[in-house]
Amino acid sequence: MIRKSLALSSLLLLLTCAAACAEPADLGQQILAETNAARQNPQRYAQYIRNFKKSFVGNAYRLPGSLNMVMTSEGKGALDEAVQFLSRQRPLPALSWSTGLAKAAADLVREQTASGETGHDERGDMKQRIAKYGSWRSSFGENISYGPDTARQVVMGLIIDDGVADRGHRKNIFDRSFGTMGAACGPHPLYRTICVMDLAGGFQNR
Repeated sequence: MIRKSLALSSLLLLLTCAAACAEPADLGQQILAETNAARQNPQRYAQYIRNFKKSFVGNAYRLPGSLNMVMTSEGKGALDEAVQFLSRQRPLPALSWSTGLAKAAADLVREQTASGETGHDERGDMKQRIAKYGSWRSSFGENISYGPDTARQVVMGLIIDDGVADRGHRKNIFDRSFGTMGAACGPHPLYRTICVMDLAGGFQNR
């Protein structure tokens, strides 16, 4: 099974970083830890979103330590829906780190850093990119975040999935069939930061 989110995370498409961008390799590892925090204790993670809601004014929120406001599509309603989801979600096992999937994610980061493009590869291209580094088992999927420069902003934004009707990024994060993940981040010429997360049921590195 192949699952990739067909829409991009729109909640946190920041035109400026809230703080200095983290080193890409470090941020990828931090995103794994943050994803596991959400999977293993979704009820606790719901509190982070409740706290984030306090920064909203109408459909926009204020960046930490800044007077700048970021407009969202759905406003607080998407946050409330995410909190309801997390409150019902059962804990899931932690994902392991996959070096091969991280390399596949880094390939897309490098490509879009150079081109300024957004979005996923075509299905065949995505399979080829991942297959360069090994073989996946059972299923694989991909999330992409543009703008956020901290692990919590990235993961929280994907869980809220503002403007994404099917909440495809959230589904990937809480997909029980996934057991491993690799992530990579880098600069993006339009949105400042891009982070790609590739997930699979299992992955055998070449």
